[in-house]
Amino acid sequence: MNMINVVLADDHVLVRDGIKALLEDQEGIRVIDEASNGAEALEVIKRNKPHLLIVDIRMPELNGIEVVAEISKNHPHVRTLVLSMHDSEEYVVKAIQAGADGYLLKGASKEEFLKAIHKVASGGKYFTGDVSAIIMNNFVNGNTATPSINTPETKQIEDPFNLTKREKQILNLVLQLKNNKDIADELQISKRTAEVHRFNLMKKLNVKNLMELSNKANEYQLI
Repeated sequence: MNMINVVLADDHVLVRDGIKALLEDQEGIRVIDEASNGAEALEVIKRNKPHLLIVDIRMPELNGIEVVAEISKNHPHVRTLVLSMHDSEEYVVKAIQAGADGYLLKGASKEEFLKAIHKVASGGKYFTGDVSAIIMNNFVNGNTATPSINTPETKQIEDPFNLTKREKQILNLVLQLKNNKDIADELQISKRTAEVHRFNLMKKLNVKNLMELSNKANEYQLI
């Protein structure tokens, strides 16, 4: 098993100590450094180049969302798991738009926490149940907030869905976080037509939410 090197960023010492105590006996996971604010977190990331950053949202200097955005831009190989007490739609959407690979609430069980760490560190996405509901609600309302899910290089796979040129345009825009109005404006169609295209695309690919859509688009290299 490859070692997962973790950096913790939280302005509460007790929280960091608690996480370290939880992880210290876990095979394959090692906390290599920690930070008490957003600016320090970026310095630690630059210095240590960990596999995973576990980060709180509410921190001084730079908040967790700003840290995630900087890492997504400048350290794309570092995975990010937001661990927060906040389950509000605003925080969830902003964190995912910033590029967070996972979002977990601090009230999660030890089992779920470890599952999230392994999932995110291995290149996947993990969003706790309540957060997934928020993501789905945003998607249903046309306010997409989940980035496309990319995996390492895979060979070209033939499109089994026979998407039309227009459907591929819609898919690409949806995965760029465009809502129905944005899509309508860009393609110079009505908002209602954009809604119909979105619905038909979901039905054609047999997916129920944006997470599934992103996964399938990546799996079959549809964009």
